[in-house]
Amino acid sequence: MYQPREHFQSGHRFGIEFGGAVLSFERVTDVLRRQWPIIAVCVGVSLALVIVYLATAQPMYTANARIMMDTRQAQVLDKDSNASSALIDTGYVDSQVEIINSDDLILSVVRRLKLTEDPEFNGSSPGLLSLIIGKATSIFSSREPASQERIEHAVVGQVQKNLRTERVLATYVLSLNYRSRSPDKAAKIANAIANAYLVGALEAKYQSTKRATEWLQQRSLELSEQATASDRAVQTFKAEHNIVGTSRGLMSEQQLSDLNTQLVQARAATAEAKARLDRIDAISDQDLAQPTVTDALNNAVITRLRAQYLDLQAQYADWSKRYGKTHLAAVNLANKMEELRKNIADELRRIGDAYRSDYEIAKSREASLEKNVKELVAQAGHTGQAEVKLRDLESAADTYRNLYNNFLEKLQSATQNQSFPLSEARLISTAAKPDRKSSPRTVLALVGGLVGGLCLGFGVAFARELLSDVLRTPGEVEDELGVKCLGVLPDIRSSTKAGPSDLSRYVVDHPFSRFAETLRNIKVSIDVARLTREIKVIGIVSSLPKEGKTTVAANFAQLVALTGHRTVLIDGDLHTRSLTRELAPNAKSGLVEALNDPASLGYHVQRSKETGLDFLPSVVASRMVNSADVIGSKAMAELLKVLRDHYEYIVIDLAPVMPVADSKAVSFLIDAMVYVIEWGQTTRSALQESVSGSEVLQKKLLGAVLNRANPKMLKRIEAYKGKHHNSYYVEHA
Repeated sequence: MYQPREHFQSGHRFGIEFGGAVLSFERVTDVLRRQWPIIAVCVGVSLALVIVYLATAQPMYTANARIMMDTRQAQVLDKDSNASSALIDTGYVDSQVEIINSDDLILSVVRRLKLTEDPEFNGSSPGLLSLIIGKATSIFSSREPASQERIEHAVVGQVQKNLRTERVLATYVLSLNYRSRSPDKAAKIANAIANAYLVGALEAKYQSTKRATEWLQQRSLELSEQATASDRAVQTFKAEHNIVGTSRGLMSEQQLSDLNTQLVQARAATAEAKARLDRIDAISDQDLAQPTVTDALNNAVITRLRAQYLDLQAQYADWSKRYGKTHLAAVNLANKMEELRKNIADELRRIGDAYRSDYEIAKSREASLEKNVKELVAQAGHTGQAEVKLRDLESAADTYRNLYNNFLEKLQSATQNQSFPLSEARLISTAAKPDRKSSPRTVLALVGGLVGGLCLGFGVAFARELLSDVLRTPGEVEDELGVKCLGVLPDIRSSTKAGPSDLSRYVVDHPFSRFAETLRNIKVSIDVARLTREIKVIGIVSSLPKEGKTTVAANFAQLVALTGHRTVLIDGDLHTRSLTRELAPNAKSGLVEALNDPASLGYHVQRSKETGLDFLPSVVASRMVNSADVIGSKAMAELLKVLRDHYEYIVIDLAPVMPVADSKAVSFLIDAMVYVIEWGQTTRSALQESVSGSEVLQKKLLGAVLNRANPKMLKRIEAYKGKHHNSYYVEHA
């Protein structure tokens, strides 16, 4: 039963869909087997081009020199250098690459080595490729003789083209490679460029230091004059405004600072005296015998009197308890205690008077110092404007003096560096004469040609396959139709010299050929299907004309008849009647007459004495307009009913599906159909359109067969079957 195409595409589990086709491993293998001549041609052409290139290419040799950026050499004269100053910016290293490739540096090498006179650069002995390119470009260039400057710049361009300078990974090393036809010349030019770079670096540093020294000398003289003039202006201003300076600053400022310090101290003393006085006044109203009074004053007299008071207080408490408070001894003790209280109060008043005197003295000293400070502040206010101007003059003088000292130090350092021109680069690897050519690389070129040829061949092969819409393998047929491919029939037209009639009896003349064996496989498939259902009427159909269905129908019917089965072959194509022209060109009646009178069938059937095949031709005077109605009529059904009673196999050569509707009209009368597909010609689109147009045809479709396959291509496609696969076939009688 016919099934949509998407159903079969989903069955390729490991496939890749591309352009509507599924690329599975099996299909890739099939493509390679079919298209290996194209791949071989692409590989051969690619290798041939590589060999021609290797034969005509000029051998080139590459010399290598290495230069290292090392700032530690320049640090010998730098006392302030440290480990961090040895780091070089990566941009600086990349800049040195551009310096090496610069026109000026290469021009100096060209002039020193006189490369304009070298045949490799002046074009006196060009290679084949260079000669062709030179002739082509000379057509568009002017014929005026080139100047010396133009020649030199042309040589510089050639040197730069063969020069490759790059940084070695993340190091501070520059790798300088130069290619030349001569190994000696390659090493010579590489070393010359490296030396020119080192000398140029030294010269550039020397010139830079020299220019810096001259500028520093001129600038130092200017700053010296400016610093001297600024110092003179400061001294003149001090003399005009009577400003006297000491080691600690201006005298007026020093006096004001000292008085201010004394005033702060006096205010602190006044505050301290006031605090003591306030404390005396605060404790005067308290119990003088309390410990806090004694502790607050810390006075020896009061402490001693309080101690006596405490002793008497203890005796008084004891006696009052024994004898009562009115006892004479208790009364005497109370009187003594009161006297001690008075003495403590008198001592406290004396201390308060002393504190008050100290406070008055401190206040008087503070007032005096405040008066003096105000006088000095008033005096300083008159000279404040002059001091502001003085500070500006001193600041300017200090600035000029510092600048002069800095420039003088740099001038001395630059003078020393000018005497010791050290470069930050050094040559760590001198270019040696190369012992082998660097290009062309024979092995690499051959491998590249082989890989390129394979890639091109694979691309062309798969492009042809994927862009092609035709069918060539049984797997493709099964994917498209959803039915089994019953075999692949080789193209027998080239093996038959006679004519169409020989093609129709090919199985008779070549019974052991692959063509005959494939038709036997179709018969076996039909016989197997007959075990489960009745199959007698077999239609042979194709999508388009000229696909070989007539030849297939004739040979299949004769093959079945040769096996001893009663077989009839019907020419059901009422439009072309090609089968009748091949097998019974002299027939006078046939299918149309039998349809009018099925009982007279025997008068219209012709039998082959050699094979025993009965043939019912189609004889019409002109092309029938209602051929579909005739072939699908009730009379046709009656005729087939009669044929079923007399024959085991009824083979009908039907008209193509796409041009006419005959096959669709008669499909309901057919038990099984075999679809003939022309190998490499029938497109998938035509096949899909033909089969999908009739549901009855889809159901009756037993299988398909690929016809007219290229024998040589079949051998490549079926190479996986082994070399003995075709040993049973005998193509010639």
